[in-house]
Amino acid sequence: MRDHTLTADVPLGPFEGTVVTAYSAKGKNAKLHASTSCTQLRTSDVVTARVPLDAAMVNRMCTRCAEWGVWARPTTGLGVFLESLGGLGLLYQLQSYTAPDEDERWDGEEVNAAADLLRSRPEGTDEDGEEVLDEREAREDAERLRDLVLSTWRRAATSLHQAQATAAEFPWLEEWAKPKLALKEQYLETLKTQAAQFVDPDGLLAAAAVAGMNDPELPVNDDAFTVLGKSQEIAGELRGLWRKWRSKAEYGWGDPSERAYIAYSLVHRIRSNRKGYDQALAGARALIESWEEQARAAAAANSAPARLMTVRLPEIRDKSTLRGDGGFLDALDPWTIGVLVTCLTDADWGRRTVTLRVSALIADRLTADGGLVDTETHAEGEDWLAAPGTSRRPSYVQPGVFDDTPVFDRRPVKSDHLRALHTALPHADRFYIVFSPSGGVETLPLAVVEARLAQGWQGAIVAGVSDLPTGVIEPWVAEVGPRPQSEGGIWPQHVHDVQDARFGEELGLVAGAQRAAWLPYDDRDRERNLRLLAMARGVPDLRALDGGHDRDGHVRALPHAVWRGLLTDRQLDLEPFEQPTEDRWSGGSGIPLGVLADVQVYAVNADPRYEGKGHSPLCRHSRERGVVDGDDLLAVSDLVVRDDFDWCSKCGGYAVRRLTDTQLSYYRAAHRLHDIAQQLDSGRGGYDRVDVEVLSSRLSELADWHPIGKESWYTHGSQRWWRIVHDLQSKAEEARRHGTQ
Repeated sequence: MRDHTLTADVPLGPFEGTVVTAYSAKGKNAKLHASTSCTQLRTSDVVTARVPLDAAMVNRMCTRCAEWGVWARPTTGLGVFLESLGGLGLLYQLQSYTAPDEDERWDGEEVNAAADLLRSRPEGTDEDGEEVLDEREAREDAERLRDLVLSTWRRAATSLHQAQATAAEFPWLEEWAKPKLALKEQYLETLKTQAAQFVDPDGLLAAAAVAGMNDPELPVNDDAFTVLGKSQEIAGELRGLWRKWRSKAEYGWGDPSERAYIAYSLVHRIRSNRKGYDQALAGARALIESWEEQARAAAAANSAPARLMTVRLPEIRDKSTLRGDGGFLDALDPWTIGVLVTCLTDADWGRRTVTLRVSALIADRLTADGGLVDTETHAEGEDWLAAPGTSRRPSYVQPGVFDDTPVFDRRPVKSDHLRALHTALPHADRFYIVFSPSGGVETLPLAVVEARLAQGWQGAIVAGVSDLPTGVIEPWVAEVGPRPQSEGGIWPQHVHDVQDARFGEELGLVAGAQRAAWLPYDDRDRERNLRLLAMARGVPDLRALDGGHDRDGHVRALPHAVWRGLLTDRQLDLEPFEQPTEDRWSGGSGIPLGVLADVQVYAVNADPRYEGKGHSPLCRHSRERGVVDGDDLLAVSDLVVRDDFDWCSKCGGYAVRRLTDTQLSYYRAAHRLHDIAQQLDSGRGGYDRVDVEVLSSRLSELADWHPIGKESWYTHGSQRWWRIVHDLQSKAEEARRHGTQ
């Protein structure tokens, strides 16, 4: 193979023959490139062609594009397959950890010598009681080799896990990959044997015993510890000593002499020349020695026969760790690693399942720790591979699972498909348009789709964020325009004049698109945010976009800028829709809410019966996190009829879903009508400063208002609207007569 690039011998399975776009120089045998930006495409006269993906086409690929080229959109089935192969994927892993690295080579004799040295007690000392320099340096070299062997074993196991798991996701690769996987398995077994030489089985057993020890009774009244202070202070210091010793003793498999230094932690706050220092230190050493003796006794009492135990290793928390130096074994503590390298008898690394032969004491600790996903003991001679649930073949990615076929030909999506997507693309689209008989067409976070699949949901993926048609998105991006140079362009000044054409524009969809595109500083996020905004705008309830948290505690949600595009934290001025009151300066006009009645309002803790104020999902008090599943959903009609809310004084207590063009048009019209009503209110000072002709003209325009795209408007609210307009026209006529007298 050409290192770890895609070659003609790699089976393409159901993707063979898929037509892809390729670029080349002129010539029948010119190399094919995935992009015109490839550095190996050195011509100004580039030829674009649509060619079938097959062995002949792969042979013509340039080496760079065969390894790193993007031949299909990443979120299509072909894109997932090629991403799983290329870069640091399967082809790279099959070439990795098959033999000792030239830069980190060691032989068996070096391992034996280093392991023997670390198992021995230091003997050579100088006049001051310190190890002689040569021996200390030799031990440091041995420790470095030990750490190197163990870390190489972990990385090799991670590499084998990824290779086996990827081959299983695409079953047409399994036979082809078998010989290469066998080399990796052989090298991993060699590393395990070498790593096991550095692990003390008796130390593992003692550490397991320590983990099962109860808190001891501490000698608080011992005169040796009076220098530590009063009884309460002594008790606290001795508990701290116990915790430090236990943490260190159960952490690995080290010799008790390696933990002797912990005694000094009891007297670290006391001067060494102070009276009582030596007695306290001696007492600490005696305590630690007694605990060590208890651990050795518990380990020695472990007479139960060894048992076989099937263990499922934890899933990788961050899928990107597969692409780096770490891996799923790095999450395990040294003691568990020691158990794995000394007790492992069989393994299916692709499914993260191993069989161990362990003592009862170690088995109990493995079960109790919770660091491993599943643990199960079984009888000697039982075939653990035949256990129920271990032989299920995963559903593999093929054309029709993602957006690479007509919607009519889409296949039902399965959990295995999404697992393959996560492995190949750790930062893949988090939101998808899906279809199911139960829910119809929905926009959902990928985490919600995964949760539904676990409960038996049947559905298909229609499109991801990156699958939305470029011919529609790109003109919209151009319409929104580039980020303004000044902050004032992003956050324009609030317009109070209801006759100004810009009045209320910060509440509308146009302003929302600008926030989503302009708030990020990186231009690469502009189009992606607008794509996310376009998908989310069709969601009936924004709480459905809550993707929860991943295993590392990170929120799987929309970017903050997109939430700003969906919601506005500008409070609605609802005075026109309130009923008139006796206060002539602050009363409303009783205008019907009309198309604004059902506008959604989202709040954190809108119920006044619960302690704490209500906040906007965009408020800093709610960490500007956006809408989550537990938030309260209200309507603008609730804000008008209720006055018992306890809102935050900073954010106003809620965020309103951005108004459509029709809703914004009505909001502006209502405010203009309310403004006219105030001017024609004789109780506010008469008609002396009123331009009746202008007001009459504006009333005529408002009388003809109707929703955008419709020629008429007939609802209960429209009747009320027309009565208000008619009454104001009568007042305007009265004002005209008053002015002519």
